[in-house]
Amino acid sequence: MKKPIFPAGAAKPLAPYSPAVEANGLVFLSGQIALIGDTGQLRMDSIAAETEQVMENLGMLLRAAGLDFGHLVKCTIFMSSMEHYGAVNEVYGKYFTDAPPAREAVAVKGLPRGVNVEISGIACR
Repeated sequence: MKKPIFPAGAAKPLAPYSPAVEANGLVFLSGQIALIGDTGQLRMDSIAAETEQVMENLGMLLRAAGLDFGHLVKCTIFMSSMEHYGAVNEVYGKYFTDAPPAREAVAVKGLPRGVNVEISGIACR
């Protein structure tokens, strides 16, 4: 049985999906972009600021599920260009104090709303 997770104050989904879904002890986090809360505004001052907002959005989903970044077992990072790889890694790495999750990082042709980074994840209780 699956349970959708819709945190209060989080950005509203841009399409028909749940921000996170829990099933069988796993929490699947939909790809997050740099939307600021429920304002619909994007934080795109720099790739570092954009990545930080993405990570904060992931953190909001994790907290709504009663978890934290230490529960993430897998992430996928989508970037508009591999030129962002270093800056994204620098910010991303600050959220993991122990063993970071497995992951891949890829450049794609386009992302929603013209953003430069989107990150999804899977967490385990």
